[in-house]
Amino acid sequence: MKLLFTFSILFISILTFGQDVAFKAGNFKDKKEEFKKANTELDLGDVLYEEGQTKFFATQRPGDKFIKALMHFEKAYDFNPNSAELNFKMGVCYAHSDQKEKCVNFIKTAHKLNPDVDPFMNYYIGYANHLEGNYGAALDFYKAFEESYRKADDYGKYVKKRKKECQNAIELTKTPIRAWVDNVSELNSNQNDFAPSITMDGEELVFTSNRQNSHNANDMNMFDNEIYTCTFENGKWSKPTPAKGGINSDKDEISNCFSYNGTKMLISKRNDQGNYDIYETFLKGDTWSEPISFSRNINLKSNDIYASYSADDVYIYYAKANEGGNTGYDIYISGVMNRPERKYGTPNKVMNSSSPFNDGPIYLHPDGKTMYFASEGFNSMGGYDIFMCKYQSGKWGEPINMGYPINTPYDDFFFSSSANGKYAYITSNRAGGKGGNDIYRVTFWGPEKEPALGIEDYLLASITQPINDPKLENAVAVTKSINLTVFKGKTLDDRTKNAVEALIEITDNATGQVIETFTTNSSTGKFLLSLKSGKNYGIAVKADGYMFHSENFDIPPGSAYNLVNKTIILKNVKVGNTVTLKNIFFDVGKSNLRSESNAELNRLIKLMNDVPSLKVEISGHTDNTGSVSGNNILSQSRAEAVVSYLVSKGISKDRLVAKGYGSSKPIASNKSDQGRQDNRRTEFKIIEN
Repeated sequence: MKLLFTFSILFISILTFGQDVAFKAGNFKDKKEEFKKANTELDLGDVLYEEGQTKFFATQRPGDKFIKALMHFEKAYDFNPNSAELNFKMGVCYAHSDQKEKCVNFIKTAHKLNPDVDPFMNYYIGYANHLEGNYGAALDFYKAFEESYRKADDYGKYVKKRKKECQNAIELTKTPIRAWVDNVSELNSNQNDFAPSITMDGEELVFTSNRQNSHNANDMNMFDNEIYTCTFENGKWSKPTPAKGGINSDKDEISNCFSYNGTKMLISKRNDQGNYDIYETFLKGDTWSEPISFSRNINLKSNDIYASYSADDVYIYYAKANEGGNTGYDIYISGVMNRPERKYGTPNKVMNSSSPFNDGPIYLHPDGKTMYFASEGFNSMGGYDIFMCKYQSGKWGEPINMGYPINTPYDDFFFSSSANGKYAYITSNRAGGKGGNDIYRVTFWGPEKEPALGIEDYLLASITQPINDPKLENAVAVTKSINLTVFKGKTLDDRTKNAVEALIEITDNATGQVIETFTTNSSTGKFLLSLKSGKNYGIAVKADGYMFHSENFDIPPGSAYNLVNKTIILKNVKVGNTVTLKNIFFDVGKSNLRSESNAELNRLIKLMNDVPSLKVEISGHTDNTGSVSGNNILSQSRAEAVVSYLVSKGISKDRLVAKGYGSSKPIASNKSDQGRQDNRRTEFKIIEN
């Protein structure tokens, strides 16, 4: 019986380990030369493998160590796919790559062939289960690693982190957020596609890809990262094309962040030392300029990457590597000191948004009070998760995990949202993608608070899961309260309807201070800007040879999100053309000019000075409220008040005519509040030039 028991144990051992074919010369006596070559590849891969492991456990990016190790291991694998050791090492390499999904089969195969092949087996078989969502089994393996590996304390930070990630995942998957996450197939390839950034209206997108391009592949048969652009047309994204102009080179470029008006962009670019620096590029027509670097306060010797503009365009947030330390990448902020010279202040760490692990990329929402960033720390489910925090009481609050299914045990990072909060675009290497990192669209089911979306918005369903029930319960929004107005449109010539490159000037009417200036696109005339609630804004649109056009946005504090899409027709400086002055303000029923009118009046003065032959009629108009005679008197008095102001600033009275039309020339119906407001206006008309 004893002999039978011993034989049984031996037989089980043979079944368990018999398929493990170690890289030993004795196992390949009839293939000596092939074995020698394969063993050499294994040795070369081992060197890179160990270097990658060392960097990872020092919280440093392993770079291409694991990828290069895989190139050698794959050649050895072609010769001997039944080595537990080789399967294990290939699994580890994939675990630290952009193709994490591939690690699962290799690790599980190694475990089946020989569960004792490596002291880290329990750690990585735990990770394989972690990726598959088997969080209970993963926890058991992580605990087994702690108990079995005598040096486990040296890696305690990482084991503790993995265990906590599983616990986080168990909790977060219990209550998934009400959102869909869909692979955007028209953007993705079988290579890495990542770093999406969209304009506020969600109609223009840039991203980065290392798909095949016009440059030569490197020694790993991989192409450099280049930046691509596309537009949202007929319900889907157009075919991605390399960004035009000098933005792409034969070095790696990574898109970071569109400016909120879409006229410039922050990118990361690899320098001659192999590190990344932050650059800025500007859009002229459909062409991007050569990238321009920042001062050394931002681009230091370490890697500086993944930058984002603040909503007011005063600060830049970015991820900076702490080389030699053990905290990976942290998030820093640097403020502008001298914009013409591109000088920024000394960077400071954003404390609540930095963990003991890698943090970044970063995205600042145009509402100015919401930050999204990726991190391997905090309560991540595994790999990078996307977090949100709010700016309150002069500092950024505690990070909040965006939840499942936005976040998974894989790397989920980069985040770019439309201003209305309905959609966001992220990067993930989760299972089921086209290959490596892919771009995904997050569709939120609706905000928790007003403005409530109409049922038709709920029917903007998942690509794979159409909505049947439009009722919203426990809705999730990108931001809990979006208090801004997005003003977009085109500037076109009145006669030809061709695009006009115009200067847009945004003024705070209360102070007369110019808040921002930028030019519309020279090829399309497009413009895009955001206005926070709580101000009265004057928007002036100016171009050489044209009369200026003005818009007024009086946005009370706490106003909900609003989108205004308008085509602005610019009129030539010729006799008969009329422009409404939308930022001229009077007290109710009176003709005394309010100080908020000064910026608009000064623009008219500049036009009169620029074109000294100009003679204009200033006309006042009212709604039909009140008597005809009273309205005529009021409108005449208001027109004369404007003329008096212009004369007081040096414009000859001979060039000005004041005329009150009362309610005789309405431009809208007087049956509504908005119509009556539109009819109460001041205009100027060119009567001589």
